[in-house]
Amino acid sequence: MTASSTRRTTAARSRLAAAGAIAVAGALLITGCGDQTKDKNQNSGSASTNSAPLADKLPQEIRSKGKIRVGSDIAYAPVEYKDSTGQIVGLDPDLAAALGKQLGVTFDFQNGTFDALLTGLRSDRYDIAMSAMTDNKNRQEGVDPDTGKKVGEGVDFVDYLTAGVSIYTRKGDTKGITTWDDLCGKKLAVQRGTTSEDLAKQQAKKCPSGKKLAIEAFDDNQQAQTRLRSGGADAVSADFPVAAYAVKTSGGGKDFEVVGDQVEAAPYGIAVSKKETQLRDALQAAMNAIIKNGEYQKILEKWGAQDGAVKESVINGGK
Repeated sequence: MTASSTRRTTAARSRLAAAGAIAVAGALLITGCGDQTKDKNQNSGSASTNSAPLADKLPQEIRSKGKIRVGSDIAYAPVEYKDSTGQIVGLDPDLAAALGKQLGVTFDFQNGTFDALLTGLRSDRYDIAMSAMTDNKNRQEGVDPDTGKKVGEGVDFVDYLTAGVSIYTRKGDTKGITTWDDLCGKKLAVQRGTTSEDLAKQQAKKCPSGKKLAIEAFDDNQQAQTRLRSGGADAVSADFPVAAYAVKTSGGGKDFEVVGDQVEAAPYGIAVSKKETQLRDALQAAMNAIIKNGEYQKILEKWGAQDGAVKESVINGGK
């Protein structure tokens, strides 16, 4: 769900060290579904507007409702997923709860397939999309990355984390893969609609004749992992925090290994309709407030994502 090209990030090697920290979250049972149904236990944050310091920054309609509807692909551990009790947990829900205390509202997470989240935002199914979504120019402008043509209204992003894209394989069976070029002649599983899929398509065009890169796209990352585990794919590409978490937790750490460096670190952003500038600015103010008060850093450390911390939330910082 991140990045958009294969330029290497200088911070890649240091971020690989964060894999160990992600184990702090524990080897929880990961479950998820790709439907558009509403889940139980989905609210994050429960602050009262009477005491919330930034409540007056929100649009009156949302203040009256007392909640922000969040479109999210809740099958992307450790960013958002269901634990063994069915509770929605992860980095994004924890950040949302912290934002809710600043704004005096709850964040109502609603499950959806990743490639349909922006459509749901445009159709007013959601107020925001918060789902490890990379802020990039194509999404800001509503442009299809395959055709370069405008396909819909773009969105604004409230940026809050930096992450790159990684490749992982079955443990001890890397097929000689250490770079994206090594994927030529191999089969790669990805989640549909993510930047991992975009990167795979870009790489496929570079592969020489006779060494085609076969790409299989799935509704969620769990399906891609299952394909790799069964031997139906040679590798999976996903955001580094997700890849590292899978390596640490799947099969007790015996199933997978990350290969090579991260590529193209880019910002995660909360997607907001371009018409909702007041909501966008309120979210940015709340994010900067939790960065300043230290709660943001504690949440990132809890989920092993501290290497991706930003010093300030900006609007549309993606390239």
